[in-house]
Amino acid sequence: MFQLVSVIAIALLTLLDRLSKMAVVAAFKGGNTKDFLFGLFKFRYVENTGAAFSIFADNTLALSVFTVLVIILCLCILLGKKTSSRFASVCLILIIAGGIGNEIDRIAYGYVVDFIDPQFMKFAVFNVADCFITVGAILLMCYEFYLLFKEKKEQKINKETEPENND
Repeated sequence: MFQLVSVIAIALLTLLDRLSKMAVVAAFKGGNTKDFLFGLFKFRYVENTGAAFSIFADNTLALSVFTVLVIILCLCILLGKKTSSRFASVCLILIIAGGIGNEIDRIAYGYVVDFIDPQFMKFAVFNVADCFITVGAILLMCYEFYLLFKEKKEQKINKETEPENND
């Protein structure tokens, strides 16, 4: 049941990304822009041939191979129930869905459609899939650090409460 729910969640999130990109292409590919969230962001169509922040621009094949490998690895961990919690599973679902969304663009167009342009600071234009990947990865890292510190704390408490062995 867990695997089915995970696959459905990935499909729905990927669909959300695809629909947002289709709407942006239809409305903004001609150069139109639109402010949103009180002018903090702008919708603006951008074709990104790289990865995050346009790094590795024009390396679509290498990025595609890397993305597919990451998606497969995350799917194996998720569907093989190798995660430590539901929280970690949700993080992987976000990363997988975002990866699939961007990979569809790379395969179909040779670039990724980006459209969320922050106006309150100098930053890269990004998309919904990028949000999924970033949020999933950051939350997963924070969770893993939390587990690490929790384990260290428990080890310290166990050492302090162990009776001394005076053989």
